[in-house]
Amino acid sequence: MYLFLAFLLVPIIEIALFIQVGGLIGLWPTLMIVVLTAVLGTWLVRTQGLMAMGQLRSSFEQLQDPAEPLAHGAMILFAGALLLTPGFFTDAFGFALLMPPVRMAAYRYLRSKMTVANFQMGPGAMHGRHYPGSQPQPGGDSDIIDGDFEEVQPRRPRSTPSGWVGGPDRE
Repeated sequence: MYLFLAFLLVPIIEIALFIQVGGLIGLWPTLMIVVLTAVLGTWLVRTQGLMAMGQLRSSFEQLQDPAEPLAHGAMILFAGALLLTPGFFTDAFGFALLMPPVRMAAYRYLRSKMTVANFQMGPGAMHGRHYPGSQPQPGGDSDIIDGDFEEVQPRRPRSTPSGWVGGPDRE
């Protein structure tokens, strides 16, 4: 229901703002503002996105939880989509999402609404994980893998081709 309202109300708000701003400053200045915000937004998204990628790499290198840099990257990507969409309302939200304090507040809010059951990374992350029917290893660092197998008899090659492809003497 909320998505339907967003798709219904956002274009109406954008059209109303275009009419109001266009009536105040004219057609060409309004169009120049829309183009300028798209260009400026593209540049900001690129620089903010590169910083978020650096933070993501750093979290992987230091074996830290990558959830926050990933969330920032997703919000920057969403901000870019909003900034490339023509309109003043979407531009305002796009520029707001490019501000790190706004992203942090959004991240904290989203994190409070979600629960992560388990997250492990790095050497020894699999230690202590047990699967149904398996016996835990006392040291947790064993090279033994418990498994079942079934012997499969190899097929005997046919003496004649299958008919799907021509043999060496067929044309």
